[in-house]
Amino acid sequence: MKYYEFSLEVPLKYNFTGKFQAPSLEWIHFTRYMQDFELIVVTEGVAYFQIDQNTYAIEKGEFLIFPPTSKQAGYKKSSCAFYWLHFTYKNPISLQSFEEFPEDNIYVPPHGKIENLEKIIVMMKHLQDSVRSYHSSLQNNYLCTAILCEIFNQFSAKKNHENSALKKKQLFNDIQDYIKWNRNKDIKVSEIAEHFGYNKRYISYLFSTIAGVTLKQYIMQEKIDFAKYLLCDTNDNISEIAYQIGFNDNHNFMKVFKKFIGLTPTQYRNAYATRMLFYK
Repeated sequence: MKYYEFSLEVPLKYNFTGKFQAPSLEWIHFTRYMQDFELIVVTEGVAYFQIDQNTYAIEKGEFLIFPPTSKQAGYKKSSCAFYWLHFTYKNPISLQSFEEFPEDNIYVPPHGKIENLEKIIVMMKHLQDSVRSYHSSLQNNYLCTAILCEIFNQFSAKKNHENSALKKKQLFNDIQDYIKWNRNKDIKVSEIAEHFGYNKRYISYLFSTIAGVTLKQYIMQEKIDFAKYLLCDTNDNISEIAYQIGFNDNHNFMKVFKKFIGLTPTQYRNAYATRMLFYK
């Protein structure tokens, strides 16, 4: 996704603001070329806008930013309502991609979903009240800037949440792989936590939340699944298999195996290890 980058060394310059209510179902936005930025925040219905050759159907709770020199138009009739805000930014600007947002600037995509629409509406009304009551260009500039900051913070909070969820899922997958490749050892939860550089309690909570079973249970299940394979596909004795999955005590292995499977290792082998061998 690409973003507009606004430096906050000085506030954005407020120009105009207002709320628009379509007079009928036949309303369609007129065509013009933008002199400044315009932020549209839809509060009712769907607004159909075009920026140059790109079309957007902006639903309630979504925003759209028209950049300077762009062609603004409507492309479909609708009954809708939206707040609008014109502002000027002194520096040249273009859409750019960012893996992470640098500090001290705000980054807003040309189109997006507002997580807390009510808060944006309150800020828009506050700006309008300031324009009517105080005629302070400095205050209006900062209130205008605050609205863009709020949209950025809402949007980046959602993005950070999504990135956090992705990182947690990746960590979960990495833990699964670690267990799979180390199931021949006596794996401890504390060792897994140390390997990945996290707290033992956090690792356990993360894993159980995603997997639905505790980390200890999962480790043991992986070992038992490996033991089932060895029992069915090798002629290794029970002691050797116990050793291969990280058990030093043969009797403990048999006890755990029966608890998980309901059969002793020998009973399981006798029941499932018959193999059909074909020779050419």
